[in-house]
Amino acid sequence: MSVAKAILWPGTKVCERLGVDPEGEAGLIRWMVNTFVYLVLSLAVVWIVVA
Repeated sequence: MSVAKAILWPGTKVCERLGVDPEGEAGLIRWMVNTFVYLVLSLAVVWIVVA
């Protein structure tokens, strides 16, 4: 598994569950899910480090 596939994994799994092709036009759904996942993870790390 490449690094890019590992980074895109959460969004790809959500698209597969919804029955959407993550490589097609609905790839924005994958992008949105990945953005939310990594935003939450990043904020959690920042809050842990700052607190």
